[in-house]
Amino acid sequence: MTGPSSEHLQRMGDALFDALHTRRAIAPLIAEYPDMDIDAAYTVQQHLMARRLASGERVVGKKIGVTSRAVMDLLGVFQPDFGWLTDRMVYNEGESIPSADLIQPKAEGEVAFLLKKTLKGPGVTREDVLDATDGVMACFEIVDSRIRDWKISIVDTVADNASCGVFVLGDRLVSPRDVDLMTCGMVLEKNGEIVATGAGAAAMGHPAEAVAWLANTLGARGIALEAGEIILSGSLGTMVPVTQGDALRVTIGGIGSCSVRFS
Repeated sequence: MTGPSSEHLQRMGDALFDALHTRRAIAPLIAEYPDMDIDAAYTVQQHLMARRLASGERVVGKKIGVTSRAVMDLLGVFQPDFGWLTDRMVYNEGESIPSADLIQPKAEGEVAFLLKKTLKGPGVTREDVLDATDGVMACFEIVDSRIRDWKISIVDTVADNASCGVFVLGDRLVSPRDVDLMTCGMVLEKNGEIVATGAGAAAMGHPAEAVAWLANTLGARGIALEAGEIILSGSLGTMVPVTQGDALRVTIGGIGSCSVRFS
């Protein structure tokens, strides 16, 4: 069996764009093309994002996905990927997210990096990331899959912009030199109960190591992490399903907290 043609890849990107706007999930892409590879999936992602930008969205950052063992085990996907963040994905601390805007959301507690300098691989190190970072924040990434029932392979999640939904940034910015990003503990509460815990080391050993991986991976594709961008460095624990009426709070030691509600 041959892989999908460029026309088919474009059609997949269109299907994901339509699923995003209609809030109706589609069948896994890998079901139609079992031999589809990651490069083809990133071509689909590129077309999906071109559609989103043409509709008026603006890139404000990038994200790393599937960095923690807990998320890998949950999804059955065992390598990291990346996606794009846009201005329409951003919510502020304590804001309410309309549940109807998402299909099958799950919450992840993460460390967000605000860059003050551009990073472009190859050769970006953890120290380079720390030097280029204005500050770090506690954040929620609300992941969402346009693939039905989260039946995803690495190809499906890559094509679907790394299953990104929306994200929420905490209101405290801390210098990355003022906190031990490897050992900082994460506690995620849903409706007042602790539902997930983790530590900075869950994100590829160190959140800044995950950002360095992203800078080098994107650098190989001619893409930089730009000054002023927000970079989500990956989940510090498992994904937590959310629904209308839920209130969540994530606290990361030495950094601060972030809260969100679903209406």
